[in-house]
This record gives sequence, C-alpha cells and structure tokens, in this order.
Amino acid sequence: MNTEAQGAAAPMLDQPADRGGRAQPMLIAQGLKRYFPIRGGLLNRRVAEVKAVDDVSFTVLKGETLGVVGESGCGKSTLARLLMHLLVMDAGSLIFDGDPVGTEQGLSLRDLRRNLQMVFQDSYSSLNPRLPIEESIAYSPRVHGMERGQAKRIARELLQRVGLRPEYFGGRYPHELSGGQKQRVNIARALALNPRMLILDEAVSALDKSVEAQVLNLLGELKREFNLTYMFISHDLHVVQYISDRVMVMYLGQVVEFGPVDTIYAQPRHPYTAALLECRLVVDPAGRIDTPPLVGDPPNPINPPSGCRFRTRCPHAETVCERTVPALGAWNGNTAAHLVACHMAHPGSGHSRAAPAPVVH
Repeated sequence: MNTEAQGAAAPMLDQPADRGGRAQPMLIAQGLKRYFPIRGGLLNRRVAEVKAVDDVSFTVLKGETLGVVGESGCGKSTLARLLMHLLVMDAGSLIFDGDPVGTEQGLSLRDLRRNLQMVFQDSYSSLNPRLPIEESIAYSPRVHGMERGQAKRIARELLQRVGLRPEYFGGRYPHELSGGQKQRVNIARALALNPRMLILDEAVSALDKSVEAQVLNLLGELKREFNLTYMFISHDLHVVQYISDRVMVMYLGQVVEFGPVDTIYAQPRHPYTAALLECRLVVDPAGRIDTPPLVGDPPNPINPPSGCRFRTRCPHAETVCERTVPALGAWNGNTAAHLVACHMAHPGSGHSRAAPAPVVH
C-alpha cells in the first residue's frame, strides 16, 4: 500500500491539527518496557517477572500501515495496550506528533485517546451487551462533551460508512450481529472521535476469509477517506503483506527485524523472520514442506536466554550469540531502512557468517 495518505478527512468532530507536518512521525516509542511480577512464598513477595515487552523502540510514520508480527506470547498485544495506556509502562516514553505523552507540557492521556484508538480482536466482548450498537458508538463522543443528538447523528453516519444501514442495525444489540458485523461496529466506534491513528489488534483473525477480505477492503477505504495511520497486529503473514507498508517482527518481547514489507518478505535477514515466512500456508501443493522451518517452543520469558534470545532455536547460533546481545540499530529516518538484530547481519560481529569489519583508513 502507498504510504502517502490519499484524500481529505471527512471530519465529524473537529479534525485535530497536524502539528508537525507530513515529515514528522505520527508516533515514536522509545525504550518501552513492561514486566509482569510473579509473587510467591509466605509473604507473597516478588520472586520473578515476565518480561513481556523489553526495551522496544520504533517509529510509525503518518499515513502508513505498520504491520506487527510474531508468535503468540511475543508481546504484540501487550505492546498495543502500552501504547493505549491500558497498561502502565515500567519504562519508556511516547511521542505523538511531536508532543510527549503524559507530561505537563505534552499531550494528556485524554488527548492521546482522542487521537489514538484501538480495535480489539474479540469483537463481542469489546461491546457492551446491554447497549444498542448506536449507543455504543455514540458513547465516546458524549464522554468528550458532545451533545446527545449530535453524537447519535455521528453514530448513524459511521454505521452507514462501515456498511451497516443505521435504520436496520442501530437499535440492535451485539448478540444479534454476526462476527463481521460486530467488527464493523467496533471500527465505527473507534472512528467516532475522529482519531488520527488506529491500532488494530488481530482485528480480522476471528473472521471467515470472505468476511475478512471485506473488512480489509473497508479498512483501506477508511484509511484514505479519514487520512488515518494504522498499526496492524496479526498472526496472518499474508494479510500483513497485503495491508502493510513496513513490518516489525517481534520475538520474546523484543524487536528482531524492522523494514519495508516488500524487502522483508523478499529478503528476510533474521533467521526467525525467515522461519516465520517459510511457515506461511500456500495453495500450490508443490510448495509443501516436509520439515518444519521452526521447531520448539519459545524460551521462558521469565528467564530468557543470554545474548540473542532466538539462539536456542536458531540453526546458525554460535558463541557470540550466547555472549552478546545483537543490536537492532537506530532508525535514521529513511523509509527504506532495514534493521535487524542478528550478529550475522552485522559486519565484524564475530559470527562466522558475518561480513568482515570495514577497514578504516
């Protein structure tokens, strides 16, 4: 997909100002950490911790779709909840369009959620079963001070926009809708505050393939119409390839590869990314594989391996992988930059497959 957002937004609330212009990233996450304590013993003391998100940094550009992939338990959903401040960070910071989040001089949590919304995987439990869907969509604008009649008008307009006729569906309750219809309602509800960015956490994974295609096409239309930026979290690598501009690959709470979707899918540089791509389902029987490209379960996040966390499952692991943590590197602003946290990709790292270190004259 093209990273340049097309078309003008169709505001229903006042469109938030684009404070930093197109060149400024929409979201910058720096050093995010979230450890979940494990308590035990007679005094219920903290005896260990699960390192769900461990020093994650990345940038989301305006108008792009950033795909986030990885196995279950790698920290994708925890990361999404940290961005929404549904979980408290142990460390790290967020900058939204140039404004620090949660500081006295920066963006308040209320303003962040006005600009950043989330669509969850479980479309049913995300909706209040006691509210008609029109009321569910109108709820957020009303909380932010909008008059009831205007909030309902916006809800009806958004229902129409996501393909649900308000006269038929507005008064229905969540249990009266199919899975695809409920997810359309969740998308409409996320758009009710006219946000600038959506986090889509497995938003289509529970849907049938035909319905999934309809929702993906709808997301593309809404992105262009409302000038949105997406962060799209999914297990389905085919869907991520279809919808994303850049991809971030996570493993055991850390980012192991980051770059343009076409580059990563054509030439993955991290062994974990390569194994994930080899696991994709294919229609052609000739593409069937006889040996699994990735075996074993991820290590215990309570006590992850030293050095490279993937080394216990990597066929190319060497001594340097055990001793030294491979650096991902810092993004330099180039949209074509391809970052990878693997010693094989770093010249002079000491790995036998790495290129020699450059000679300095």
